[in-house]
Amino acid sequence: MPLPVSPPTPSRRERERLARSRAVVVLLAVLACVATACGTKSGAATDTVALDKPVSSDVPTGTTLTIGDPTTQVALEASGLLDKLPFHVKFANLSGGPQTMEAFRAHALDLASVADIPPIFANWTGLKTHIVAAKYRKDPVHHPIYELGVAPGVDVKTLADIKGKKVAFSPGQAQGALLLRLLKKLGLSQDDVQLVEIPSTEDVYNNALAAHQVDVAPIGGVYIKRYLADYGSKGATVLKTGIRDDAGFLYAPDSVLADPGKAAAIKAYVKYWALAQRWIADHPDEWLKAYYEDDQGLDAADGRWLIRNAGTPVIPTSWTKAIAEHQETIDLLSQEEGQPDTKAGTLWDMRFQHVAGDAFASGGSR
Repeated sequence: MPLPVSPPTPSRRERERLARSRAVVVLLAVLACVATACGTKSGAATDTVALDKPVSSDVPTGTTLTIGDPTTQVALEASGLLDKLPFHVKFANLSGGPQTMEAFRAHALDLASVADIPPIFANWTGLKTHIVAAKYRKDPVHHPIYELGVAPGVDVKTLADIKGKKVAFSPGQAQGALLLRLLKKLGLSQDDVQLVEIPSTEDVYNNALAAHQVDVAPIGGVYIKRYLADYGSKGATVLKTGIRDDAGFLYAPDSVLADPGKAAAIKAYVKYWALAQRWIADHPDEWLKAYYEDDQGLDAADGRWLIRNAGTPVIPTSWTKAIAEHQETIDLLSQEEGQPDTKAGTLWDMRFQHVAGDAFASGGSR
């Protein structure tokens, strides 16, 4: 049996970033307990969104949003767009399904950046939310977000080799859905692998692989480069899945969208979020420095690799195709996890359909 591999000592920047993230998670857990103790049903929306009522473009003075979208925060700051937001913003250093759903339940977050799975699971767990923006990647199969990390010394050379292996699985997150899609592609069932349920946050999967808690785990973005840099010399590898995994959403609780002032602020943020994505695409050198080097602590070579891997962003002005693809994902999850049938269209707030796409299309001239 291979000996556990100790993870490398994190840098000062990494320690500070992880400390901030853990502090946020602890705070959200406390707030959630307080909300439950006060008699509020966890996950239940307190207001109903009037989806046929237009969202105003005028944001009331004094409106504040708390937003979990760390990557866009850096882009807004670096581009100067942050100063143009017509409301006060508080950024929370968290994103992804488990953290954002917990924060929504605690009424500690108004808007968040996630992949395509959290809005589905939020609905299934009684937390009413709606999607207000969506982005994708051009040629997504060749520009994946996630790759399969293989633990050092584990004999997995092809995708089919995951049969019988210990595989990290995170229901309610994009990584979990990716695994289910991969099993379907390979003609395997969940019984053909050993699923190890571990939520994917920060570098948890990297450390689980290094310690041989699992043999295979989907890792993405900067964590691919960090995993190879930290453990590649010990035999760690990664495999491309050949599966589309590029959906990225902004979503908000119905209790927030039911507030006209906050809904107007979200509409404004969606516009500047799209302009920030355009700025990232148009300014790769500035983005390399601001995000990958200064914020994430990577060297320039790794940052350029990640920029190339991300490819070209796509923000549609119509959600018809997006909703159809989301329905396919819901159907797969329903079948594999015994969840109820759900119409994907009920998870999208169509009042925001054109906001991001229109801004992104014209963003190069603004």
